[in-house]
This record gives sequence, structure tokens and C-alpha cells, in this order.
Amino acid sequence: MTHKWNYRPVTPEQEEASRKLAKGLGVSPILGRLLIERGITTVASARKFFHPQLPDLHDPFLMKDMDVAVARLNRAMGRKERILIYGDYDVDGTTAVSLVYKFIQQFYSNIDYYIPDRYNEGYGVSFKGVDYAVETGVNLVIVLDCGIKAVEEVAYAKERGIDFIICDHHVPDEVMPPAVAILNAKRTDNTYPYVHLSGCGVGFKFMQAFAMSNGIEFHHLIPLLDLVAVSIASDIVPIMGENRILAYHGLKQINSNPSVGLKAIIDVCGLTDKEITISDIVFKIGPRINASGRIQNGKEAVDLLTERDFTVALEKAGQINQYNETRKDLDKSMTEEANHIVEGLEGLADRRSIVLYNEAWHRGVIGIVASRLTEIYYRPAVVLTRTNDLATGSARSVSGFDVYKAIEYCRDLLENFGGHTYAAGLSMKVENVPAFTRRFEEFVSQHILPEQTCAVIDIDAEIDFKDISSKFFSDLKKFNPFGPKNEKPIFCTRHVYDYGTSKVVGRDQEHIKLELVDNKSNNVMNGIAFGQSSHVRYIKTKRAFDICYTIEENTHKRGEVQLQIEDIKPS
Repeated sequence: MTHKWNYRPVTPEQEEASRKLAKGLGVSPILGRLLIERGITTVASARKFFHPQLPDLHDPFLMKDMDVAVARLNRAMGRKERILIYGDYDVDGTTAVSLVYKFIQQFYSNIDYYIPDRYNEGYGVSFKGVDYAVETGVNLVIVLDCGIKAVEEVAYAKERGIDFIICDHHVPDEVMPPAVAILNAKRTDNTYPYVHLSGCGVGFKFMQAFAMSNGIEFHHLIPLLDLVAVSIASDIVPIMGENRILAYHGLKQINSNPSVGLKAIIDVCGLTDKEITISDIVFKIGPRINASGRIQNGKEAVDLLTERDFTVALEKAGQINQYNETRKDLDKSMTEEANHIVEGLEGLADRRSIVLYNEAWHRGVIGIVASRLTEIYYRPAVVLTRTNDLATGSARSVSGFDVYKAIEYCRDLLENFGGHTYAAGLSMKVENVPAFTRRFEEFVSQHILPEQTCAVIDIDAEIDFKDISSKFFSDLKKFNPFGPKNEKPIFCTRHVYDYGTSKVVGRDQEHIKLELVDNKSNNVMNGIAFGQSSHVRYIKTKRAFDICYTIEENTHKRGEVQLQIEDIKPS
């Protein structure tokens, strides 16, 4: 695959600001520039960025309706009312339900949780879920990571004497449900200073406010931060601002004292005794929690995340691991099938989007298949299957393109939709699929930028091997945790050469293990280029080439630096 290398230009003013900031912090000007790019312009704000502090979290009562939500929860507990914690079946939803349930359960026992079935009920608040609340004598439902569009369902519950508190982070419509309180920083009348919380993050802020109103000290909330970090990483929300503080301390909790359920998942992932990063959550922990809702029922994920007995938790984690293996098999076969269909599409080169419908596809995996298609073809993708009488599916986007707006443009063809910039869910009548395909393509082709439809690597800085000292690497590690809006920096070094010892490795000889030198220093740098063995013949000619890469710690030799090569080009 040919990537376009995009060098981020720097103005003379930014260069000067970078030098000044770097001098004040005692770091390399290269790292000063990375801070400036992230909007961090003072020594004080850089120190806060490097060492996020829990006291810097915002006051939860700044959020619209928080006082009402806390008062209603306190009243429910005072009157011994039955409370139901209700949430979505994905990682964000199940961690949010687990967090709120675990915290309230310490002080109150008349409480239950509910996760809707992906196949029988679909996404969000369902009439079946409300009926369950009625049958079990529930007076108050706290709904997490969904509910912002459940106007009819909440009205139905209200008629039956059930109050709702909605904790969501998805974009609301003009008409909101008739809930007692709606905690969502994306409301048009928002009063909260940070709009990018995950659904679990909103649940955490609710519990923080509840604790404050009842004189419960903050340190009782800290053990819950492991769940918040898992939600932030898995739901791909920005890891800046308040999310950075929550993710930073959540990772500390995961690495020092994770909850029993997470410890069991860490064990089945083979991550025991390893320092867990955001990347480990995204690729190993999150998919296993998600597999429960995709293959069976998301309630099993909550059962695991709230479990107190490690032996029982290990058994449950083993079951969820099996679901993940099933998910992988389905994902592989469906992606191959989808790929085959896309390659046969008429006029593919001129299309700016992909919409596929196959009523035989497994509903639990279509979101993953949509993600795979965006990675392969660099176009927003919608993958649909049949559920009862409707075509239901998931949309995924490419960097910088708002797929939610593209779906909203087609809203008159839809029965339901919801989501955010890069991921959304939708349903429509089967006969509307052709019209939706045309209209979606129309919006995407009018609004997508040419650079959003090809593989681009954004390069943060051009450096030489002599710049990569142990101090540089130590300072660079302070930028962790990496994620959206704080991506792992990609560096470029020009005119490098094989030291003579580079070789292909891997079961299918698909990777290259590199030992490289450049013209500016005597440093021999180790590197790994996954899936790029096609370059090895050129490398072995002893001619110069350019590389772009991230700087990692060598997992086999602690403290030693290794370059993870993203792309290779002849100089």
C-alpha cells in the first residue's frame, strides 16, 4: 500500500513558541513543538498535561440537571424504592452499568441491572426493558450510554409511574425524552465545560456528585476509574482535557489494583505482569468485553465486571474469551464476503462511500466489518443486515469526516439512528436501502475532502537518530496515555541505511526486523516493520531510504528503544 506522507507545517511563531516552552520545561524543542500542536502553550499547562491531577476534575454539579438527578437518586434511596441500572450492550455501556451498580450497591441493596438483548430488543431503551422494570417493581431507572432518543419509551415508562435519569453522550435531537433529569454535555443548553466524556464517564460524574451530596470522600471513587479508562479507550473519545485525567488515573488503577472482573480478563488476554496501555485495552481487553454483547448477551459482561470472587470471574472471563474467538471467525468470513461484493461494485473508483446490505449477516459483527471496509477502501462505510422487518446496521468513518451528519441527511428514510462523528447505528425499512445508498453517497461525495479518501500518515516531526536519546524517550513517555487528539507522535528520518543485519521474520516471513544507521550519528537503531517484507530487497541494496515511525520500548529488552516502522520509501 502506498501512503501519502503529510508533513505538518510549522509557522515561525510556532517554532519560537516551541523553543521557549521546551527551554522552560528542560525538554527537546521537538517535544516542545508536539505540546504546541496539542494547544499546550505554557509551562504550567504542560506540567498539568504531563502529570494529570484528580483535583483538576470539573465540579460535576456544573452539568445541567445534575442537582435534579442527585436529588431524585437520594429520594429513591430514602424511600427504599427499587432502582434499575440500564445500559447499552457495548464496552462503554457495560462498564458504565458496572460502575454505577458497584458504587451504589455499597450503600443500598434494592438495586438491579439490565442490558437489552442486541437481537430481540436492539440498541437503547426498549419497551421490553420498560416492561421488565414494571414487572419487578422498579420506580427509578438510571440509563447509561443510551436513552437520549428514547422519547416514546421514556413516555411509556412515565405513564407506568417509572422515572428515568438519562446519562448519555450521544448527540440529542431537538425533542428530548420526558426524563426527570438528562445528563449529557452535548445538549444545546449545556452548562458543562467538557463535552467529550464517554457514557461511562458521565456515569462516573453522576456518582461523583452523589458522593459529594452524601459526604462520601472522593477516594472511594478511585477504584472505579479502571472501568472509566476501559470505556474511554474502547469508545474512541478524545484523550485530552478531563478524559486525560480519568484515563491516566484509570490506567494507574488497572496496573496497580484492577477490579476482580478486569483482573480475570487481563489474565485470559495474557497481559498479567505487563504494563497495560490504552492500546492493550483497544485491541485485547475491549474486544473481549464487546464480544459478550455481539455473540450472546451484554449482561454477561456486567456479571463479570461486578464479580467479587476471582475463581468465578476467571470462569466467566474464559466464556467471554470463547465468544471473542467466535467473533473473530465471523469477522474474518464476513469481511472476506463484503470485500468480494465491494470489488464487484459498478463504478467503485468513482464512489465516495460504501453501503452493503446482506440479510444473512450476523448482526453482532457488522460494526467491525464496517470498520474493516473503511480501513481497506478509505471511504465511510455502512453495513446492514436484516432484523425482523428492518434493515439495521452500523456506520464507520474515515479520519476527519462526520458520518453522523451524513446519516442525519437521510433521516426521512430512517426508522431510528444515533451515534457520533466516527460511528453510528441506524435502522430503516428494507425497501429504503437503495434510496439510502444513493442519498448517503450524495452527501459524502459533496462533503468529503480528497485527502480523506486515501491512506495518509501525518508526520509530526523530522528528526535524526542522534535526537533519540534516553532523556528524549523518557520525556516522550510523559505524553501517555495516547489516543484521539493526543495521537502517538510519528517521526520521520531521511537517508537511513541497513546496518547489514536486517532480515525478514514472522511465520510467513511477512515482517522485517531492522538494524539501521543514518548519516548524522553512530547510533544503530533497532526497528520492526510489520507486514512490509516487500521492501527488503531494496533495503539490502545498501541504498538510502526514508522511514516514518513511532518510538516504542522494546518489549524484550526493557529500557531499550525500538522504532515501529509505519512506512518505508526510497530516498
